[in-house]
Amino acid sequence: MKVAYIRVSTEEQNEARQLEIMRGLGIERFYIDKCSGKSLDRPKLKELLQFVREGDEVFIHSFSRLGRNVKELLQLIENFDRDGIKLISLKENFDLSTSQGRLLISLIASINQFEREIINERTREGIEIAKREGKYRGRKPIEVDNEL
Repeated sequence: MKVAYIRVSTEEQNEARQLEIMRGLGIERFYIDKCSGKSLDRPKLKELLQFVREGDEVFIHSFSRLGRNVKELLQLIENFDRDGIKLISLKENFDLSTSQGRLLISLIASINQFEREIINERTREGIEIAKREGKYRGRKPIEVDNEL
């Protein structure tokens, strides 16, 4: 069975770009998460992992959509391989069963994790500057219906 995993980082982001890339591949089931890739604790990823079986193919747009933590990403890839599930990244097109493919995924996973850490550092630095200048007011309030 052909299965797709799609992830965007927030509810506000749109998964249409990834869906468009997957069209025409004969995908039978889509799993879409709208949450950070910092950990594997994602509802649709958990569903996908429980659903797929030996011989299935899991399509992803890129390895960064599957995860941004090197250790967890490599563990996921190893588990797919162990269970006879083929993982296909449409962006990074290389064979994970070769030593070169395993080297490349390690490098890509490290770069993805580095990118996430840099974004977090810049965000914290920007917030600190805004606080010193009196411009930071925190997150926008969320309306809650207290009539329940």
